[in-house]
Amino acid sequence: MLIKQRSLRIWLTLLLLLPISATQALSNLPDDLSESTLSSQVEMADEAIEEKPLEALKPSIRQIRTAEEILLKLQRRHYTQREFDDELSSALFDNYLKRLDPSKSYFSQKDINEFEAYRLILDDGIRRGNLTPSFTMFNRYREKLLMHLDSLIAELPERIAALDFTLEESLLLEAEDQPWAADKNELADRARKSLKNTTLGLMLADKDEAAIIETLTKRYTNQRQRIKQLNAEDAFQIYINSLTGLYDPHTNYLSPRTSENFSINMRLSLEGIGAVLRRDGEHTVVERLITAGPADKQGELQPADKIIGVAQGADGERVDVIGWRLDEVVELIRGKKDTTVTLEVLSEVSVNPDESKLIQIVRNTVKLEEQAAQQSVLDIYHNDEVHKIGVISIPTFYIDFEGSRNGDADYKSTTRDVRKLLAELEEKNVEGIVIDLRGNGGGSLQEVNQLTGLFVERGAVVQIRAPNGRVARQSNYPNPNYYKKPIAVLIDRLSASASEIFAGAIQDYERGLIVGSQSFGKGTVQQLADLSHGSLKLTEAKFYRISGGSTQHRGVIPDIVLPSLYDSQEIGEDTLDFALNWDTVEPIRHRNYGNYSALVDTLTTQHKARIVDDPDYIYLTEQIALNDKYADMTELSLNEAVRRSIIDNDTEARNAIENTHRLAKGLPIKDLNEESTTDADTQTAENDSSEISEKVETSETKETEEE
Repeated sequence: MLIKQRSLRIWLTLLLLLPISATQALSNLPDDLSESTLSSQVEMADEAIEEKPLEALKPSIRQIRTAEEILLKLQRRHYTQREFDDELSSALFDNYLKRLDPSKSYFSQKDINEFEAYRLILDDGIRRGNLTPSFTMFNRYREKLLMHLDSLIAELPERIAALDFTLEESLLLEAEDQPWAADKNELADRARKSLKNTTLGLMLADKDEAAIIETLTKRYTNQRQRIKQLNAEDAFQIYINSLTGLYDPHTNYLSPRTSENFSINMRLSLEGIGAVLRRDGEHTVVERLITAGPADKQGELQPADKIIGVAQGADGERVDVIGWRLDEVVELIRGKKDTTVTLEVLSEVSVNPDESKLIQIVRNTVKLEEQAAQQSVLDIYHNDEVHKIGVISIPTFYIDFEGSRNGDADYKSTTRDVRKLLAELEEKNVEGIVIDLRGNGGGSLQEVNQLTGLFVERGAVVQIRAPNGRVARQSNYPNPNYYKKPIAVLIDRLSASASEIFAGAIQDYERGLIVGSQSFGKGTVQQLADLSHGSLKLTEAKFYRISGGSTQHRGVIPDIVLPSLYDSQEIGEDTLDFALNWDTVEPIRHRNYGNYSALVDTLTTQHKARIVDDPDYIYLTEQIALNDKYADMTELSLNEAVRRSIIDNDTEARNAIENTHRLAKGLPIKDLNEESTTDADTQTAENDSSEISEKVETSETKETEEE
């Protein structure tokens, strides 16, 4: 069944062959340019180093009291009811260090040995109003980072000139897995390799030495300025969220400033790009896109992309945001409606991790009518017959709460709109429908209950377990006029929360088939609790299906599995640190409306037979395999020739995949090293998609913030 017309090309990062070697580019730099540029940068660095030393940050009485409040609420109201004991204190120690220095680039083993005295007393410290250990560690981190940046800025030209790109050495990609550096020499070697990798990436992106030094000087100078601006509230927020994050990834302390941003998001009073962002180490990462939002419509920005720069307008000066706080990045991205913001982005699927691309997005609000459910009809040809299949796309589970409370006769909600769409599809004589929940991140629990009631006569929809173990049921109202024709529910890795409840209920009642990829796995309920200073978002309950299994961590497993370009190792609840586990409660006796489970084996066999020669399906799976090849890399070569070979091989492989697909579709072959065009054959390739390729094209939850 044809589901959506979307291009897969957005997922192809095209790495172009370079005309000359990077080492040649460096050697060809004009002497006068390098001297004039570099001398001013060194002078700027020297002035910065001579600045007055920063005073040590200290916790305020207000922060001490807030920490006590947070600990009390965590122990009394959080779902896990976890005690803050020595075991948790030890975990807090490790998690705090991980948040401060995730790549283990600044602290040495000597620093860690000094800090070890704090490992088992952090719990007692918060209870007794003593945050000094955390601030001592933070001040050391700030001091180490500033020293690193000062020397790096001052010596950048010399350090880059000393790099040898012919050596056989590599950079560990999962740096957090390595031990702490033994001494200053090992820290210096890690810094050298990090600079070498960054420089090599920029060289491979066709930047010469002057451009590289200018780019990195600005980046490191901006980072230094951000570090100097860190205050006691920043230190407190990092530390206390290292604690809340141990309970689960969706429990967060929101400072007064962050709380204000959270309220702005709820009111939709500022315009942005329609993306949920999170902080991951020094980077701002796209968690997901809001369906029908500006970024989703523009089409280039993708989940797991890293935003490293932001510019106002199409030609504004780009601000390097590596190392920035999440709320500060969000403030840069927000702006007036109909204005343009330019993002500098590192693609998740690029084999050159430092090759960025620029994406221009026009700011706007997400209009309610564009978030509303929509229907379409597809003509499916099978055995010389035409079968009409209805499709209802639901971007989110929405309801106009104010209109509902005021008794408005025509207030909008998911269930009300879908009921109308079902009537429209019946008039068109469809034989069944597909409910498309791809990219649907959730929404109103009330709407999930009522929507399920359009497809089952009566019964429970979801179970909710409280911290005390009590399990409540959410049920729909009896509906003898429920829709009785066959249905299928389409999900992907970004279908979360309310979407998973609906898909799980349809699967448990055997009311229809679930098709797609494993869903996100967010099965918890959060509430916002006020504090004397800021607020606390904490997890207070957990969702369970009527069959007894939780949607938490595991999500919904489709009956018919389709491949996805989303990396399940990068996106999903099970990728988040300290995510609550999957478990079960007592199942609820319920009616089975069909025997779909008995059809799964037969349908899977027919599905495999149908796709074996399908060019679009082959095209997709080959792209996934190529992306997975790079996702599984644990080390990155710092040898220029090796890296160029990787890029050349990747380009050749993507050329082969693309042209095999084009030949199978009757289109002329294409060289991906050339500039892409919007010619007629490209448009034909996008429109002439088969049933499978359209089904599997994916659409649109660590600390997150929506802008």
